[in-house]
Amino acid sequence: MKYVYILSSVEGDHYYVGITEDLRKRLAAHNSGAVPHTSKYKPWRLKTYVAFSDEGQAFKFEKYLKSPSGRAFAKKRL
Repeated sequence: MKYVYILSSVEGDHYYVGITEDLRKRLAAHNSGAVPHTSKYKPWRLKTYVAFSDEGQAFKFEKYLKSPSGRAFAKKRL
């Protein structure tokens, strides 16, 4: 399974979209500072995630969520 996830920063208005096979491990990595892109906005909380059995669909959905229309969709619906 692939998980496309959205994190929100606990202390600010920052969001992060990513993809992983192990959601708990990845969230721990973000909160420990092991991910350079998100380390300055930690701690993070999981806002939402979607599980995919098809890897290709997961990558397409992640790419969509990182686009302007995908960000608008996530902000309004997720």
